Amino acid sequence: MTTAVCPGSFDPPTNGHMDVIRRSVSVFDRVVVAVIRNLSKTPMFTSEERLEMLDDLFADEPRVEVASFDGLLVDFARTRDVGVIVKGLRAVSDFDYELQMAQMNHRLSGIDTVFIPTSPEHAYLSSSLVKEVGSLGGTVDGLVPGEVGRLMKERWSHER
Repeated sequence: MTTAVCPGSFDPPTNGHMDVIRRSVSVFDRVVVAVIRNLSKTPMFTSEERLEMLDDLFADEPRVEVASFDGLLVDFARTRDVGVIVKGLRAVSDFDYELQMAQMNHRLSGIDTVFIPTSPEHAYLSSSLVKEVGSLGGTVDGLVPGEVGRLMKERWSHER
């Protein structure tokens, strides 16, 4: 049985994230969606809120586990008996950074990284871009799952 980990900040989870995770489930026996805590930047949603969102989004998929971690991804992966790290790629610019990370993770742990290209309809999406568009009054409909969009709008309405 092969367990893969899909790490990220997921702040917020986008339709691109959903695409890569769902496609990972079709390849691996089990997928751990790992939410990074202790980001250097201030997140829109707490790690607990992101965990809850992802739990709700994958409630219909018993082979997906949602967890959070801090520290090294490879240390977290060892605690979950993970054999593969899965990273989504949107563009060549992602590949440059992710290749370095993959090589370092392999050196530290022997765990390989598999790259899954994001589907073309989601290739331009990033959490940062979605937050920027929404915070400036643009619609996030179609960029994030419906419930995530609702939570984002609610968060912005309280901040204004």
